[in-house]
Amino acid sequence: MNQEFVLGAIATLMNWDDLQAKKEFAWLRLMSRMKYDDYQEFLAGMRFIESLADWLQQFHQSDRAAAYQFVRTQLVFFSEAEMRHLAELLYPEVIEPLVTKRAAELTGAHSYLVWSNEKASIAFKRLLRQTVFIELSDGARIDVFRRANEGRISNEQVVTAPRINKSKWDDMLRDLRSDLEDEDVKFAIVVLIDDFTGSGKSLLRHETKWKGKLQQFWKDINRAEESQKVIDTHFETDWTVIVHHYIAATQAQNAIADSHSERRNDLNEAGGWYPKVQFTWGITLPDEIRLSPSKVPEFSELVNKYYDNAIKTVHTNVGGDDVKWGFGSCGLPLVLEHNAPNNSVALLWAESVGANGAHAMRPLFRRRQRHV
Repeated sequence: MNQEFVLGAIATLMNWDDLQAKKEFAWLRLMSRMKYDDYQEFLAGMRFIESLADWLQQFHQSDRAAAYQFVRTQLVFFSEAEMRHLAELLYPEVIEPLVTKRAAELTGAHSYLVWSNEKASIAFKRLLRQTVFIELSDGARIDVFRRANEGRISNEQVVTAPRINKSKWDDMLRDLRSDLEDEDVKFAIVVLIDDFTGSGKSLLRHETKWKGKLQQFWKDINRAEESQKVIDTHFETDWTVIVHHYIAATQAQNAIADSHSERRNDLNEAGGWYPKVQFTWGITLPDEIRLSPSKVPEFSELVNKYYDNAIKTVHTNVGGDDVKWGFGSCGLPLVLEHNAPNNSVALLWAESVGANGAHAMRPLFRRRQRHV
């Protein structure tokens, strides 16, 4: 679609004069080109400016200024280049320091002398090969991580799905023992990688029983197959799980810490828990970016007025009675280039038909649903 035509349509929708239109067009062109056009879930033939024009039309003329101002001043968008950078930083900022520290502890060397200490250097290389990297969702950029660390990490250490059967574990252990020429070596570290956590509930939560990705991984490695559990045969006794999110809200970090402490001490849960768990983050979103009626009173009126309760699902019910301010009322103005988190304000991503007289919600960034 002709961009100039769509910009003209937006100017008409917003009732801008020529001076304001010129100013806003410059901003829209810049932000579209630099960031928002990266979004992967736009419909064919549509980019940000076309989506914005469609999105604005759902609002009454008197409400469009508040809607546009929200996009102009509150929206936080992580582009493809920024997500790639966060994936590339995982090894130098998280993995290498942790493995270096562990190698130093095992050999008695100072961590800053690991590379000049032959015994410690050998221990580092061995530990790194004993590490497995597993993606928890399709947003984990495990392919980017693998390519960025070619020569350090082998393909046999990288797994592109969180549900791994025993046959795959056997293959990986066989490759590990072949590479290290040691028939007794086992895995020492597992790194679980995900793109984003807004509430922490998808990772670990308690309803009538414990659920979430971390709980599911624990169940999978404890599942008896041919009378053997992977956890008993493939891992060292003091192995470590590192759970890394490229982006995390402060609310999620606090919730994960609390849930993990509760799960670890839950004596009613049979089967125990991981020996060691460490949570790491690429970037933390401060609480200050969370939106609420008191922070954005004008936009808050739109959140309530243009909401269709039909967008609720059995999955969103876990987070509360409605998703006006996103799952778990996180109130995030956040969009990732490959998807819009449901922790974000619903007006950004929700879509409905508006049955029974309800408002038909139009998304600015159409969301692809995914649940684990």
